[in-house]
Amino acid sequence: MPTRDAFGTAPDGTPVERFTFSNARGIEISVITFGGIIVSLRTPDRHGVMDDIVLGHDDVDGYLRSAQYFGAIVGRYANRIAGGRFTLDGVEYRLAQNNGRNHLHGGERGFDKVVWSAEPFAHNAARGVALRYQSADGEEGYPGALAVLVTYALTDNNHLVIDYKATTTRPTPVNLSQHTYWNLAGSHDSDVLAHELTINASQFTPVDAELVPTGAIATVEATPFDFRAPHAIGERIDDAYDQLRIAGGYDHNYVLDRSDDGLGYAATAFEPETGRIVDVYTTEPGVQLYTGNFLGDHIRGKGGRACRYRGGFCLETQHFPDSPNQPHFPSSVLRPGHEYRSSTVFTFGVRD
Repeated sequence: MPTRDAFGTAPDGTPVERFTFSNARGIEISVITFGGIIVSLRTPDRHGVMDDIVLGHDDVDGYLRSAQYFGAIVGRYANRIAGGRFTLDGVEYRLAQNNGRNHLHGGERGFDKVVWSAEPFAHNAARGVALRYQSADGEEGYPGALAVLVTYALTDNNHLVIDYKATTTRPTPVNLSQHTYWNLAGSHDSDVLAHELTINASQFTPVDAELVPTGAIATVEATPFDFRAPHAIGERIDDAYDQLRIAGGYDHNYVLDRSDDGLGYAATAFEPETGRIVDVYTTEPGVQLYTGNFLGDHIRGKGGRACRYRGGFCLETQHFPDSPNQPHFPSSVLRPGHEYRSSTVFTFGVRD
């Protein structure tokens, strides 16, 4: 069974617990109930040396001070909603404008800033923790009481399976994701520009000056956004290309190439020095590539070390940003009597 221990307290005095679980091959994950945050994930390199490959903090206070969403569950709506508003069934709803004039990752107190109830488990060669949160009707401006269940399960074949489920009492947009920053080098004092990335997408959604999708769906062909074959993250990140200039790097949603809504291949990240590799599979239609463009020495991470500029990257599986205001994007609306379901699998390994 996973172990559990104390990890401080939330601002309202609620105790925060940490759950740590490992598999037969030695991979070890720690998750806290504050924000459902993955605080550490230790995997071997090609020589068997274990190291932590995710960015974060040593205590709850670090996560409270940080605006980076390190390792957290983000929702009720991951990513941006333009103008902090949307209209559903003829009714306009107004949300927190916590990212300029826009709404980001669920608002001022999104799912990354609440304490989830938790229950560890061990069965069928998997160990993990089930996290639950009840989001009240009207919380952060969203309609409907939303009952959420997120499960982290680590298997003996090196799969981290993240399952999301939710039900609602009123129609509401739902888009849950996981905001871990990866650095497969493990040292956390290097950037991620040498990581080789593959993304199974021939299209992406361009953004405006506020990083909100314009509504267009553009081809990656002949652009720095084409990762259908492996490229180092830093190979083209500073190219004189308008979308890179706007975001200061990559911070864009990719439209995954898929034929159905089952679990399908999304991306691969490979770190040449250590040989660590992560494959990503998801049921979601999109994945956000973010290259740590807002990280820097002003942010202190684990061990008090400065977080390097572009020192981590995110692959956030998701519905498209601003879908509530873009009717031609896949719908993110959940209605009473239906269940929101989403799955993402991270598979860890090494390569020569």
